[in-house]
Amino acid sequence: MSTGRPLEFTSHGHRLVGTLTRPDGAGPHPGALLLPGSGPLNRDGDHRRLPLGIQRDLAAALADAGTATLRYDRRGVGDSTGEFLRTGFHDNVEDAAAALAALAADPAVDSRKLFLVGHSEGALTAVSLAARGVPLAGLVLLAGTGRTGAEVLRRQAALLLPTLPAPVRLLLRLTRTDLEAKVARNHEKILATTADVARIGGQRVNARWMREFLRYDPRPDLARVHVPVLAVTGDKDLQTDPADLAVIAAAAGGPVLTRLLPDVTHVLRRQPGPPSLRAYRREVREPVHRSVLDAVVSWLTARAADVA
Repeated sequence: MSTGRPLEFTSHGHRLVGTLTRPDGAGPHPGALLLPGSGPLNRDGDHRRLPLGIQRDLAAALADAGTATLRYDRRGVGDSTGEFLRTGFHDNVEDAAAALAALAADPAVDSRKLFLVGHSEGALTAVSLAARGVPLAGLVLLAGTGRTGAEVLRRQAALLLPTLPAPVRLLLRLTRTDLEAKVARNHEKILATTADVARIGGQRVNARWMREFLRYDPRPDLARVHVPVLAVTGDKDLQTDPADLAVIAAAAGGPVLTRLLPDVTHVLRRQPGPPSLRAYRREVREPVHRSVLDAVVSWLTARAADVA
């Protein structure tokens, strides 16, 4: 059993609102800040068009194992103020720093046993924040990348084509559209912008976030991370290269345990057969796969027990 209550904090003039989930029993408890992937996600990790629920499921599993968690609505989402489209990648790191301070200050939490648990972009956020030397007992990187954002998105474009519906692939062939080249041209357009928000291909995009993400290389920050790291990726992940587990292990300044989970996708569910992005809507009807939750809970619990 566990109890959840609202927790508010401020970051650069914005009021951010989240949920602190505390295990039953006497504290203080180890604490984990749960950091979501990219997009306008609420504290549970849900997008209005795709309810992922990743942070919700992680919070429940960790609470059952005796760890308190904080998850929060991003700027401009849910109960948090601000404007999502004008929020940069580094703004998200600043917000995570403020959230970590709020978690550490709560009397239910043992500030000697703080962890960052990030998924996708949240894994990069965790690395960037940990590189500042904030007091931590460890990092958990779920579907985390070890290369620049530009490299990551180029790989995604290359893998995306075979997963598109047949009529779309036919249209691309008939119009002689090179999807990878088109993505690269859009990246060049975004990098040439200076505004927070730009119109690319007729659509308003968060240009500031994209510029910062495309240029961000986690490897120098990983070298400044000396606390233990757990890096977990599924072998069916089309958005994060499973080979980046080795990149993370080689770049990090401290000990790294890597786990490659069979049949697990980027949204941390099990997908038998050939991997496909089109299966996400069906997958998210199920909770985060038990293999992911077990890997996180067992590692984090053991690390917390090792901290005096």
